[in-house]
Amino acid sequence: MTRPHPDRRAFLAFAGASAAGAMVGCQGGPAPNPIHRLTRNKKAVKLGMVGGDLAERPLVERFGRLKELGFDGVELDSPNNFTREEVLAAKRATGLEIPGVVDSVHWRDRLNDPDPAVRRKGIDALSTALRDAAAYGATSVLLVPGKVTKQDGYAECYRLSQQAIREVLPLAAELKVTIALENVWNNFLLSPIEFAHFVDELDSPWVGVHFDVGNVVRFGWPEHWVRTLAHRLVRIDVKEYSRRKRSFEVDLMTGDCDWPEVMKALGEVRYRGWFTAEMRGGDRPRLQQIAAGMDRILGLG
Repeated sequence: MTRPHPDRRAFLAFAGASAAGAMVGCQGGPAPNPIHRLTRNKKAVKLGMVGGDLAERPLVERFGRLKELGFDGVELDSPNNFTREEVLAAKRATGLEIPGVVDSVHWRDRLNDPDPAVRRKGIDALSTALRDAAAYGATSVLLVPGKVTKQDGYAECYRLSQQAIREVLPLAAELKVTIALENVWNNFLLSPIEFAHFVDELDSPWVGVHFDVGNVVRFGWPEHWVRTLAHRLVRIDVKEYSRRKRSFEVDLMTGDCDWPEVMKALGEVRYRGWFTAEMRGGDRPRLQQIAAGMDRILGLG
């Protein structure tokens, strides 16, 4: 009988353990952080989606318009060009919450870049984003942990990104801000079982998942991911995808995302938290359309 190659044995052990973890759903891994559990689901929008003439208005006016349209919160990029005083003044004046920020350089200064100097820039930027989030009253930072390319291998991406995140975890714990890893088209963490395993290996309540529903539709079914990631979910990004058009350029509830099933799955894993639109934005009518679509989706829960 041929003995398995050591790498194959390791893979089989990993797959078996991960599958077992997936089958028990909410068991395994660090407990969910209570700061992400709300009494009701809330809807937010990325600040960069505010377009038209609003895009040139002062930050407080953009915040105010989003509040008028029924959004509960807004996510900002960080590092950014705003002063913290400017952001906090807009928040106080409008009552619009800032649930999270988005690491603005994670695609450029990748945590798995082969150049140590670039990785250091990425780590420093993530640290800045965590500090900005804490200053804004936000509780998460969205992070793309790396990108696999023909030149930048999968195993190295796994090792280097975890190494970088572990370096920043003490700061995240100190600030009580969760590093929320997003599923994107980066050729990395390609299944929900592997994604869950990656998070669990970091063994910290300050690492979770910022799950983008639309990003899964081309390759699978979001509800499968929800049930596997379960308690690791700290944020949900909302957008559509059309398999026929091979495009995200479809309105909410007109693509191939089965929102009733997604919301059912989220209910099963007891998700209560923020839903943030991430799609083509625009002027007031467009933002109003997005808010109405999100209301329909949240009404399914």
